Amino acid sequence: METEKDLLKDSKKEGIKLTRNARIVLEKRYLKKDRQGNVIETPEDMFRRVAGVIASAELNYNNKADTKYWEDQFYRIMANLEFLPNTPTLLNAGRELGLLSASFVLPVEDSLESIFETLKEAAIVHKYGGGTGFSFSDIRPEKDNIASANGIAGGPVKLINIYSEATGYIRQGGVRYGCNSACLNVNHPDILKFIDAKEDPRSLTNFAISVMIDDGFMKALKENSDYDLIHPRTGYTVTRLKAKLVFDRIVEHSWKTGDPGIVFTDRINESNPTPHLGRFDSTDPCGGQLLLPYESCNLGSINLTRVLKNAGESYEINYEKLLDIIKKAVRFLDNVIDVNRFPLPRIEEMTKKTRKIGLGLMGFADMLIRLGIPYNSEQAVSLADELMAFIKEEVYKASSELAKERGVFPAFKGSIHDADSRKMRNASCITFTNTGTVSLIANCSSGIHPIFSMAFVRNILDGEKLLDVHTIFEEMARKKGVFTKEVLEELATGKKLTDIDGIPEKFKRIFVTTGDIDPTWCVKIQAAFQKHADNAISQTVNFPESATRQDIANLFLMAYELGLKGITAYRDGSRKEQVLCTGEEGLKQVREYMAGNLRP
Repeated sequence: METEKDLLKDSKKEGIKLTRNARIVLEKRYLKKDRQGNVIETPEDMFRRVAGVIASAELNYNNKADTKYWEDQFYRIMANLEFLPNTPTLLNAGRELGLLSASFVLPVEDSLESIFETLKEAAIVHKYGGGTGFSFSDIRPEKDNIASANGIAGGPVKLINIYSEATGYIRQGGVRYGCNSACLNVNHPDILKFIDAKEDPRSLTNFAISVMIDDGFMKALKENSDYDLIHPRTGYTVTRLKAKLVFDRIVEHSWKTGDPGIVFTDRINESNPTPHLGRFDSTDPCGGQLLLPYESCNLGSINLTRVLKNAGESYEINYEKLLDIIKKAVRFLDNVIDVNRFPLPRIEEMTKKTRKIGLGLMGFADMLIRLGIPYNSEQAVSLADELMAFIKEEVYKASSELAKERGVFPAFKGSIHDADSRKMRNASCITFTNTGTVSLIANCSSGIHPIFSMAFVRNILDGEKLLDVHTIFEEMARKKGVFTKEVLEELATGKKLTDIDGIPEKFKRIFVTTGDIDPTWCVKIQAAFQKHADNAISQTVNFPESATRQDIANLFLMAYELGLKGITAYRDGSRKEQVLCTGEEGLKQVREYMAGNLRP
């Protein structure tokens, strides 16, 4: 078995610069292993494996295509950590399972046959390494009569628990437990039971839940009036509830547990690219990708820290390099569809009908630091707007160029692109997801989120805990002579940089974290990106433990007013186990890190 030292040596030889944490995660989750569990693949091998498989799709359109050229192009943008595809692509390309998509939506209809057929299909998707999103809005309410069986219905919440138990039994591709999302319309008679579903922290641990809220509900909330609860089978109003009562219940549980999130249904359907195929009534497990039943989407993210160039003693965005990455990334993601091994024929049919891809971003907070711009500033909001306007235009151009070369997506006629007379290869192109593990590999901040902390402990699979020290902070702090064990220990135990003596004022201004930022800035940043995104944006806004219920309520109302398609809030400490945390656990690792025992 190759040691960690051997892997690093090989990576450096090939020009791949990976952090210690990245290499640990790659060994645990991504690199090939033999039957004894020994790693038999290097990071370079992995990127070559993926690049070769994705490049082979070129032969579908030109039997004389230079696949070696495209393999090299795809390899370079991955090996340089400029662009990375979603986990299933890195994990499964060129391997037995072969499933390369991350996001799936499956329909749940109100019949015993449909319920358990969908559950079987979900199990297959999870076996292959995907995650699943469901809408339970068509399921009749609890205690409703079932005439054909002389029985009573269990309702959507009990059904979600059944799905949770079943999919939790399966590890996705053998590396992580099943990830799901459940959505329910706010006018469903069981909406209060749904909102309360995660009151017990042991319930639905592999499900994120979201309430689908329409404009009618928001109007009733504003007017402090009642709204209708409608039976999903009959379409009749069964009762009315005060909108504020329901909204307050959502806020209460979001404050307690981080669930549910909210999705604005009318807004997500305003930008539905293929309304002739149906309406959106759920999201993928990350909440960012909007899909119709049986659609899937493969995702990838551009690392914004890799599109900066030196401008004297400062940095600026290299738009020429960004454009080059966009073109290659769009082609890469379109190729994924052709070499993907779909778990179900219906998923393959629907996916190829719309050919949705999800190109997103990561490293935005790190980019701001390099540019000397605080995350919590109007300058950051303006940059997000300007940057995303450029990206959308160029992504659409790249998809249009592919349409000229390969043809439009089969469901093009009747789509919004058809109405705009814009030839497109892909029905939708831009998606923002949580890039947790992928951004760890790329050594950049996650998605468009602010930085959690300059030093914290990251809980990964099988309970291993990794110390994460922010690379740019360490680099700049070392130059200023303020990178000390004492500073790192204070950060790792939760102290704010602004409260530590001896830290330069410039650092305190630009190295802001979730604990420093008023959450309204996160919404403003998200809204700036949302203006130019096809789909929703998967973003959880972090609050300090001291946040009030009214803070959460204000966030949700602001999200609606600023045009977001959905949002989730999380108050620090509201769950016993957190992926990212500060505290006593970090002290031991900080000491080992500063002693050199954890250095690459």
